[in-house]
Amino acid sequence: MKIVVQNFKTGVLSVSDAPPPSLSSNGVLVRVHTSLISAGTDRAIIGLGRKSYLGKALDRPDLARKVIDRARTEGLWPTYKVVKNLIAEPIPLGYSLVGTVIAIGRNVNDIAIGDRVAGAGLGHANHAEVVSVPRNLAARVPKAVSDDQAAYVTLGAIAMHGIRQADQQIGAIVVVVGLGLVGLVTLQIAAAAGLRAIGVDIDRQKLELARANGATDAFLMSDPALKATLGEMTSGRGADAILLTAGSRKSGAVFEEVAELCRDRARVVVVGDVKMDLSRRSYFEKEIEILQSRSYGPGRYDPEYELEGKDYPIGYVRWTERRNLESYLQLVADGRFDPAKLTTHRFPIEKAVEAYSLVTGEAKDEGLSVGILLDYDRTSTVDETPPAPAVKRAVKADRIGLGLIGAGQFAKGILLPAMMESGAFTLRGVSSARGLSAISVAERYGSDYGVSDSDKVLDDDNITAVLITTRHDSHARYAVAALERGKHVFVEKPLALTAGDLAAVEAACRNSAGTLTIGFNRRFSPMVTQAAAHFADRREPLSMLYRVNAGRVPLKSEMGWVHDPATGGGRIIGEGCHFIDTFQAISGASPVEVSAVAANPRRATLSGDDTVSFTIGFDDGSIGTVHYWANGDPSYPKEYMEIFGGERVAILNNFRQLDLVAGGKTKRTKSLSSDKGYNAEARAFAEACRTGVPSIALESLLATTRATFAVKDVLRGLSSSMDTDNG
Repeated sequence: MKIVVQNFKTGVLSVSDAPPPSLSSNGVLVRVHTSLISAGTDRAIIGLGRKSYLGKALDRPDLARKVIDRARTEGLWPTYKVVKNLIAEPIPLGYSLVGTVIAIGRNVNDIAIGDRVAGAGLGHANHAEVVSVPRNLAARVPKAVSDDQAAYVTLGAIAMHGIRQADQQIGAIVVVVGLGLVGLVTLQIAAAAGLRAIGVDIDRQKLELARANGATDAFLMSDPALKATLGEMTSGRGADAILLTAGSRKSGAVFEEVAELCRDRARVVVVGDVKMDLSRRSYFEKEIEILQSRSYGPGRYDPEYELEGKDYPIGYVRWTERRNLESYLQLVADGRFDPAKLTTHRFPIEKAVEAYSLVTGEAKDEGLSVGILLDYDRTSTVDETPPAPAVKRAVKADRIGLGLIGAGQFAKGILLPAMMESGAFTLRGVSSARGLSAISVAERYGSDYGVSDSDKVLDDDNITAVLITTRHDSHARYAVAALERGKHVFVEKPLALTAGDLAAVEAACRNSAGTLTIGFNRRFSPMVTQAAAHFADRREPLSMLYRVNAGRVPLKSEMGWVHDPATGGGRIIGEGCHFIDTFQAISGASPVEVSAVAANPRRATLSGDDTVSFTIGFDDGSIGTVHYWANGDPSYPKEYMEIFGGERVAILNNFRQLDLVAGGKTKRTKSLSSDKGYNAEARAFAEACRTGVPSIALESLLATTRATFAVKDVLRGLSSSMDTDNG
């Protein structure tokens, strides 16, 4: 299918071929009719992509800080390689559209196949022939609303929420500053709500358009007539509310200007991306209230609402994102206003790059560019498998055919590069839920194809080994499917989230011609290998300690799903398994008992069990304690391990330094960058594929997973027995 993307590294825009996305359980697949280019949002995204590395860093200092912290703790070269791989990912553009539902997820019961819906959301409602939209970001379109009108739905919801934040009654006087698409739609809705609205902009061309779309009047910000007219309308009192729909990231001067337009105790609602730079005195004297308008409304940036489809009770939250979408569409259906009047240009999807040249100003157009629509051919067939990548590498006979299921950041930034650098594999197929990531990875490595359907990878006879890097809840399912087909499986940790899933994987593995490997890379690290050798001839149990500066993952964040018992399993199952496996690799023993305690932060935004200390008892008498602590400074080195036994000591500091102590002497090994074993792990997996002998014994993999289940049981007040039913 066709999709509009930008290469974030180079900034180049293109209409690319990609497989359609897969259907999520909480969403719908939509065949797109029309989508809207939002000049303000898209211009900002495109502008960021076209900046240099330094420009990107200055524009997103939060991300730059993460890169700097990573380089400080893990080394410059590993950080550079990760960032280089991730920054090459294409970014889909678009976030407002209308189309027909062609499939519904199993948890969707209020939208049917064949319904016409309007969809919203960056990363979901893309400029593409087929999109996957979460149920709470999709609203059915009334018959009276045309496709052109419905395509404005996201801008409508943004405007609706801004007006709701202003909280004004019929007859109130509001000033809308910034007459881009959002500002003009805001004027239309304000008029429909019985408000008297004045439009303000710095572009004279937009004033007449504002007057034609609901504004009582419209002025340049510098025009003295603005204050005079507002004074006449309010008997000199000033506006009841200001809606800042402008974009001004370099200067906050607009705050000082609008303060002069406000009445006593007025409201200023920030809708656009405006720099918060204001004079206290101006706002103090009038006690002006400043409010933020968070995009489409309540639910925005809440993964449980947007991605998992969990609605807020209407009795407590009247206007959610979805209800704002629906309300906007109903106002249009009732004939209160016509957003399609704002359309100035339209293009077929094939000419999207030409359309965007109007947004960026590269194309000169004598008229005003405001609403730009992209149209799609609804009669054409969308190919499930796009053409093979243009750059296809020759398949060498001695290489192992590799398939990738799941193309997230870890796979693209770390794991897949390690596999390919081993020289043992040829990437033959890639699948990812959104499709675009799959084709991007396929093109980068010369794979045969990129798809959204994982079955194509699993059923491909050219693929001998499968790399599984999806979300945790699907690991066991994909591992079983691949093992049943006789393939060698490398599955990122964790292996399973329940005892039932673990049993299914065990059964499939014991009956398969393929081998099973879990991404326990730390045991393959050169420094861990040296530490284990330091105690190779010991005659007594070991005492081991592993401190992990894990860092916070808020419950409602992009990575918050890791805490969900059904999806991520929690951080002990999802990441704590690493350190139990490392203890096994060093001691050569198996875990038999556990004890654990958590430092619950007693904060609603944080998990109660990701600051944990747990101790594992092993069958040779060794003990290993893991301090998995999320309450430290994330810029501090992440991992530290001490091992004591037989009058010997090993101290590993974040894979950058290893001290081996014996006989009163210390042998120190230092490295400029951390080596956590990914490359050695890849070579070990290749050897397992060639010999049929797994790199880690199945019993060890199962024991590690069961130990994490037992830790979770202890934290929940259940039995600490390793034989507990954890289903």
